[in-house]
Amino acid sequence: MLSVHISETDRENLQYWRYNHPHPRVQQRMEVLWLRSITDSPETIAAFTNLTSATVRNYLHLYLDGGMDALKRVNWVGPTSTLEEHHATIEEELRQRPPATLAEASERIFKITGIRRSRERVRQYLHKIGMKPRKVAAIPAKADIAKQEEFKTKQLEPRLEEARIGKRSVFFVDAAHFVHSAFLGVLWCFVRMFVRSPSGRNRFSVLGAWEVATQTLHTVTTDAYVTATTVVSLLLQLHASTHLPITVVMDNARYQHCRLVMTTAATLGIELLFLPPYSPNLNLIERLWKFTKRKVLYDKYYENYDAFKTAIRSCLTKVPLEYRQELISWMAPSFQTFS
Repeated sequence: MLSVHISETDRENLQYWRYNHPHPRVQQRMEVLWLRSITDSPETIAAFTNLTSATVRNYLHLYLDGGMDALKRVNWVGPTSTLEEHHATIEEELRQRPPATLAEASERIFKITGIRRSRERVRQYLHKIGMKPRKVAAIPAKADIAKQEEFKTKQLEPRLEEARIGKRSVFFVDAAHFVHSAFLGVLWCFVRMFVRSPSGRNRFSVLGAWEVATQTLHTVTTDAYVTATTVVSLLLQLHASTHLPITVVMDNARYQHCRLVMTTAATLGIELLFLPPYSPNLNLIERLWKFTKRKVLYDKYYENYDAFKTAIRSCLTKVPLEYRQELISWMAPSFQTFS
């Protein structure tokens, strides 16, 4: 009997990759090893997978010799595209000036290499070298990248490390102003879709605080504008929620710098950590507002303002339980800075 020890971590990886790896042969190998974590019999595994016992043993030896990496390795060599010999030149060109369409990419590859390929072949080639359609994102033109990096490494990350080991509560605070109007997204559809849009005269404001370690959300809502009084109400909530030292990360809105807020924070023993100007990429809770729009606002019509508010409130209420797993990757405390 072949002795194979499969760690719990590898077993979880096997459970994932046996369904999600893009290559069917690798999926087959993962399936064999996953079954091996349940039964010791290669014959039983062979019966379940419709493989020979010899193939099952080969896969087990592969894992013993090289682990998960060996299982993922595919040595089959197929036909090579004639574009491969121009790969470095094509990649450098497309990195400098990403194409907007497949037609543009095809034309520029032709000018570089003299090789004409159909749009479908170009699409396949671009995917192969790691390119895919990505929506262009905006960053504030006035953002100071050096200050952002210094803030992240010297102020934010040390406090996040304290939160990770249970010595501090770190809250990311920001306000979202949801206007009762149409939020337009992208849909796969046969014809262009239209969604009715209310007047946009009403806004529902949510001042939220996201706690990193416990992944909990605190909110104060209003039909009016967020003010210093709203911030004070939130600070009182946060102070009552934990016995640990508190750091509140927030942006530079004027009402957050006022004397009332600063005095209240000092009285409660709350540290206010202000982000560098124009740094929404460093405020974790911005992602939660984007998540909320995707869940309940994009491409949806709410006939009246009360229904609109109810949908947003319901989404935020579901964050701690129903949406918790979805938000693990969304709200991971890792931050992108730009060069």
